[in-house]
Amino acid sequence: MDTTLSQIREFLIIGGPVVWILMGFSFIALTIVIVKLWQLTLLRAESRKVVNLALEAWRQRDAETAIKMLSDKRPVESVVAYTMTSLKQASRDCQCVREEAERRALNILHELRSFLRPMEVIASLAPLLGLLGTVLGMITAFQQMEGAGAQVDPSVLSGGIWQALLTTAVGIAVAIPVVALHAWLERKVERVAHIMNDAVTQVFTSQEGERLAAVAARREVLHAA
Repeated sequence: MDTTLSQIREFLIIGGPVVWILMGFSFIALTIVIVKLWQLTLLRAESRKVVNLALEAWRQRDAETAIKMLSDKRPVESVVAYTMTSLKQASRDCQCVREEAERRALNILHELRSFLRPMEVIASLAPLLGLLGTVLGMITAFQQMEGAGAQVDPSVLSGGIWQALLTTAVGIAVAIPVVALHAWLERKVERVAHIMNDAVTQVFTSQEGERLAAVAARREVLHAA
């Protein structure tokens, strides 16, 4: 453990300011990942169990039970609950309810995507910063070689080159996991959006099917009369 810590300390000293910046980026990215995982876990954003039960009750025309099952604190359930509550009121226009449900869904998805853009920026900047550190290090190494003239020591030159390449390695090492984690979190948000859209659509289609069945029944009564 002491050897590993001393090596890390040595790398930080050799790499210079660029490596320190990259380490700061990695710390920021790790913090964002922990916060987003905590948020998604606390909200149970991808859970469909309660939503499916509520949709089944809604299809059975038990709106009260369906709405009581849903929680306003969970993303998908809150939008579905609003849609059911609004459609239950005969005075509400379906198009207005649909637009308001879409607005609420977009706001929720915007909150779930918060802090994902900084991760994307870090993933893009980390390799570039590493490359910048390498270029600066190579410039310094060749300046030293020029200053030495005919007394060039190959070991000094090779040492300067590997120190310069260290920043590129650190930049790539930071970027790879950040890119993977960003894609994974983005996929989770897309899954929440899909579940939300699917559930709300089922609410509307069930309501529309019930309305059409009622119209057909009235027409049969009138025809029989």
